[in-house]
Amino acid sequence: MNLELRLRYLAAMAEFVLVPGAWLGAWAWDEVVPDLRSAGHGAYPLTLSGLAEKQGVPAGQQTHVRDIINEIERHDLHDVVLVGHSYSGIPVGQAGERIGDRLTRVVFVDSDVPIDGESFTSGWYEGPAALEASIAENGGFWQPLNAADYDGQGLTDQQIARIVGGFTPHPGPTLTEPAVMERSIGELPVTYVKCLLDSPEPSDTVVQLLSSERWRLVTMDTGHWPMFSQPIELAGVLLDTVQP
Repeated sequence: MNLELRLRYLAAMAEFVLVPGAWLGAWAWDEVVPDLRSAGHGAYPLTLSGLAEKQGVPAGQQTHVRDIINEIERHDLHDVVLVGHSYSGIPVGQAGERIGDRLTRVVFVDSDVPIDGESFTSGWYEGPAALEASIAENGGFWQPLNAADYDGQGLTDQQIARIVGGFTPHPGPTLTEPAVMERSIGELPVTYVKCLLDSPEPSDTVVQLLSSERWRLVTMDTGHWPMFSQPIELAGVLLDTVQP
């Protein structure tokens, strides 16, 4: 490989920090990570406080933001691509703003996005009070979905069993506490991945943000959990975000 090509190759290397959505741990990315690493990139799947192997650790919204920043600082990562699925788009977006020039891009995988002063519950389809009541009734945690809730999401029975078997209750304060943003998330470089089986269109908030010249939309013909239903395809989408 000549020097010019080698420099281009090295310049294209990225560090993917992969943050799972509600109820999940780092294990959710097990089938995505190998393709990222085999392409020469770094891949750091992260379990957020209070979930999976970190159950019992007290956590609020800003705890999860700090979890992400700590992972980046602990490994001294640069050229970071922050990937947030579902709920975790909210802390991922906040972390993306705070890591400055370490950030290359944020990738939201069918996720919520942070709006200053608003929480995950703010956009709940049944209204904030309904989700807050559910959390209160379950001792301060959001209880995981049941297997039947995954119908129509492009998942096999085996994949559903794996997801449900790995779930842990999600700490409620991370959902009810507001995001803290100094500027609009529309100012960050973002790829938004919309999974069409979950719903054919992004939320109204995301549609507005997609008018930013810094945002791109990618669609996948699968359900809300593409790291399980289409891990190879999802890895390809992530790799495409760092192509020169």
